[in-house]
Amino acid sequence: MMAQDYYEVLGARRNASQPEIKKIYRRLARKYHPDVNPGDPSAEERFKQIQEAYKVLSDPEKRKIYDRPPGFYRDGQQAAAGNGFHGIRFDGRSTFGDIFSDLFGRGNVGAGSARPTRGQDLEYSVEIPFLDAIRGTQTRIRVSRQDGLTQKVESFRVKIPAGVKTGSRIRVPGKGDAAEFGGTPGDLFLVVRVQRHPFFSRRSNNVLCKVPITIDEAVLGAEIEVPTVEGKARLKIPSGTQNGQKFRLRGRGAPTAKGGGRGDQLVEVQVVLPTVKDERSKEILREFAQLNPQNPREKIGVDGSG
Repeated sequence: MMAQDYYEVLGARRNASQPEIKKIYRRLARKYHPDVNPGDPSAEERFKQIQEAYKVLSDPEKRKIYDRPPGFYRDGQQAAAGNGFHGIRFDGRSTFGDIFSDLFGRGNVGAGSARPTRGQDLEYSVEIPFLDAIRGTQTRIRVSRQDGLTQKVESFRVKIPAGVKTGSRIRVPGKGDAAEFGGTPGDLFLVVRVQRHPFFSRRSNNVLCKVPITIDEAVLGAEIEVPTVEGKARLKIPSGTQNGQKFRLRGRGAPTAKGGGRGDQLVEVQVVLPTVKDERSKEILREFAQLNPQNPREKIGVDGSG
């Protein structure tokens, strides 16, 4: 490979900071990693170029040498002999990787001075079903982690605690990028996104739902079966229940993420009117209206009285 400008390979400014270099590398390495682009030779070649560029620019000593004027290495006369460097000829056919392999393979620049550093934290999003968020679950994720100069895709299972909600952050210790020089690896943070449920919704730690009831259940009262996030429950409907009225099932909501409590389930009833077609049913309703005269619009002045 002909010599390339490593800054151009990464698309980085020449005065970019070390954290900026690392951030750019991680983004490009994930994009062109062979595991992400199986069977794509151009992506594989691009990945190798990115690896070579980062190997030099991520090391302050190597980067300092790389940033010297182009003629610095000519005939090897200006190599830092005091540091154990040998003469190197840069004839345009060698890569900068060859040069640094020669320099740092024989010399000892910075040897023993590197201090352990902590690996970079990673952040990934994870989407889980509504009921799994309430009850807790385990899910398998794939994470691209930096390990030295290589980017590895790792698959593993993580525990999702009960009670998480959209935006919750779950810390997985030691599953971030590997550290340099024997330091501690970073952590992985999972940002939760909870899928919508067709029946349940959530407000804080309370679970909400709407349950249909018949007109006779609303008028006469009844005991009905209601779905909850943990199974079925019985709910008493008092006589005279109105459409939209809410009832509370205590302790049937979402658990607090840190434990020690649980929300309630709020049930809103919706009175479903029957479709009346037979004359007998209509006659009963007329009789009911005569026995129970009522004008629900009286207070809003629809009949001209207010």
